[in-house]
Amino acid sequence: MGHKEDLLEGAKRCLQEKGFARTTARDIVKESGANLASIGYHYGSKDALLAQAYLALVEEHADDFEGVGGFTTPDGSLERFREVWSNVIEAMGKPGSIWHLGMELVVIRDKMPDVRDIVAKSQREGGSGVIPMFQGGEEPDADDPSVDTLGKLYMTLMSGLISQYMLDPETAPDADELTEGMRRLIDGTRQTERPAG
Repeated sequence: MGHKEDLLEGAKRCLQEKGFARTTARDIVKESGANLASIGYHYGSKDALLAQAYLALVEEHADDFEGVGGFTTPDGSLERFREVWSNVIEAMGKPGSIWHLGMELVVIRDKMPDVRDIVAKSQREGGSGVIPMFQGGEEPDADDPSVDTLGKLYMTLMSGLISQYMLDPETAPDADELTEGMRRLIDGTRQTERPAG
């Protein structure tokens, strides 16, 4: 591995151990074996490196959402909805879960604007990536309207679930409750769309 990759791996380990606010450039250098100047050379700043490290961690952990062997339920079904959320909740409860980092980012966003800006730009890409988990098929192109509708809906649900789980896992919704809530929402919407008569 070169310095760039060493820095990224070191930053990932620092994030998992210390989080965003407590990780210093010197921590990353110590963890990676690289030198201080290489952070600026390869990433521009410590915060830009931390943002890239966080995105890499999220991508690595996205596989947890599919469970072992992929999905077993029909694409676009309530059963798939339940399966995905069950996998997400299980991943959040595993030792070393990185989802608390997302909540830290929300809290410190104004103190680390470079991190916020880089991660915020990736939100749309994240929404595009979650659509196939629930709906099946290929990831939609960036200009597909589903990215701004379904993708944003799923990302909003994900953020809300993570924040509730990080606050108190015991009272956060489980996959069955989320699925029943979605079923009731769908049923209620269908009832309001029926013509009177």
